[in-house]
Amino acid sequence: MSPLAERTLNLKPSPTLTLDAEVKAMKARGRKIVNLGVGEPDFETPDFIKEAAVKAVRDGFTRYTPSEGILELREAVCEKFSRDNGLEYGPEEIVVTCGGKHALYEAMQALFDPGDEVIVPAPYWVTYPPQVRLAGATPVAVATDAAGGYVLTPEALERALTPRTKGIIINSPSNPTGMVYTRAELAALAPLIESRGLWVISDDIYESLTYDGREFANMPMACPELKPRTVICHGVSKTYSMTGWRIGFLAAPREVASTVARIQSQMTSNPCSIAQKAALAAITGPGEPAERMREAFAVRRRLILDLLEGIPGFSTPVPAGAFYVFPDATGLFGRKLAGRTADSSDALASILLTECEVATVPGSGFGTEGAIRFSYAASENEITEGLGRIARLAAASW
Repeated sequence: MSPLAERTLNLKPSPTLTLDAEVKAMKARGRKIVNLGVGEPDFETPDFIKEAAVKAVRDGFTRYTPSEGILELREAVCEKFSRDNGLEYGPEEIVVTCGGKHALYEAMQALFDPGDEVIVPAPYWVTYPPQVRLAGATPVAVATDAAGGYVLTPEALERALTPRTKGIIINSPSNPTGMVYTRAELAALAPLIESRGLWVISDDIYESLTYDGREFANMPMACPELKPRTVICHGVSKTYSMTGWRIGFLAAPREVASTVARIQSQMTSNPCSIAQKAALAAITGPGEPAERMREAFAVRRRLILDLLEGIPGFSTPVPAGAFYVFPDATGLFGRKLAGRTADSSDALASILLTECEVATVPGSGFGTEGAIRFSYAASENEITEGLGRIARLAAASW
C-alpha cells in the first residue's frame, strides 16, 4: 500500500511551470534561451499598484484579513462586474483568492464529488483536468478543432453528456488557442446546460485581451438565466501584469461563495493582505496601463503570425484573444531537424528547446496532440529571434 493519498499518485506537476523552471535553470547555466513558452506578461506591474502595496506595508496592513477578502476589494470587484460586464453581484457573492488558479480549485472543491463528471473542451488549460480529479470527479475531454474555431458545439456537448455530468468549464479567451466565444456561440450551449442543471465554471482571466474588435462575453452575459448556475473565476494577473502577487477572485451564488470562503478559511486563512491592497488599486485605478499592454500584445500577435506563416510545416489559426498562438505542427513531423526526427509535439518541443534554444509548450499537455503553443508575452526582439531560429531549422529540412 502506498503511503501517499491515492488522488496524488497520478498527479503530475504543471507542464508550463515545469518548463519555466527548466528554462530558468538553462539560462543560469549560460544558455541563451528565448522563452516563448511562458504564460506571463513581460511588462512591469504599474507603479501606482506597487505604491499601493508599499503604502499597505508602511501603514501596518500586514495582519489577517477576512477569509473571503477585504470588503473594499470585494466591493470593487462588484463594481468591475457591473461596469464591464453588466452583471450585478453583492460583496457576499465575491471571494478573493490566492490567484485565479486558486479560485478554480476552490470552485471545484465546492461543487464536485466523486462520481461526478465535468466537461472540459479540448484544447484545455493544463490545470483543468488535474483540478477536477483532485475534487474526486472525472474530467471528460471533448475535442474541438481549428476548422471549427475551437468552439464547443451543442452537438458535441450533447454526445458527451451522461447522467453523471455535473459541470462544464468554459475558458474564453482561451489558453492555449486564443479562441474567443461569441454571445451566439455561448447561447447555443445554454439550453443543454440549463435543461441538465449543469454548473458552468467560467474562466475569464484573459477578459481584457481581445483583438480585431472582438467583444468579450461570458455565459451570464449571453444567457442571464444561467447566472445562478455559473461561477466566474478571474484575477489581476494577466490584466495588470501581476502574476506573482497571487490575487484572484470568483463571483458565484451566495451559497457557493460562502462555501468557498469556508474552504479558504481552512486552506490559507486569507489572501495576502498587502497584495489585496495592490489589487484594489489595480481594479479601481486608471485603465491606461492595461490598455497599452493590450495594444502591445496586438502588435506582437501580428508579428508572430506573420513569422509563423513563413515557416514551412506550421498551420496557424488566427487567435482573437489572450497572448498565445497554437499552430498545427504536424507538417514538421517525420522530417530531419538537426539530425533528429519529431513524431509528436513533445518530441518537436524538445528539439526546438535543445537545438534552437527556443522554449515552447507541446500540445499534448493541452489535450491536443500535433500542435505547439507559442506565447507572445515576450518582446518583439525575442519573438523575431526565436522564430528566426526555428525558421532556419525548418528550412534545412525541406
